[in-house]
Amino acid sequence: MKLKKNIATSEEGFIFNPSTGDSFSVNPIGTEILALLKKDKPLDEIIEIMCEKYDVDRSIFEKDLDDFTSQLKEYTILD
Repeated sequence: MKLKKNIATSEEGFIFNPSTGDSFSVNPIGTEILALLKKDKPLDEIIEIMCEKYDVDRSIFEKDLDDFTSQLKEYTILD
């Protein structure tokens, strides 16, 4: 799963899609996930990194990540 190349993101969690003119804001966790997606990290690796960093239950994080990436797809942020 990859972030589209034309998507602009900021360290503060701002996302801009120049194709649609839409802009969004995400929380700090969303910002970290976007940064990992920009580095072409696979979802399994993102899950490992975030679960270790935040000591969160893997199954809970997997569901949250699935929800988050579904929203990104819906807004054409991901390929």
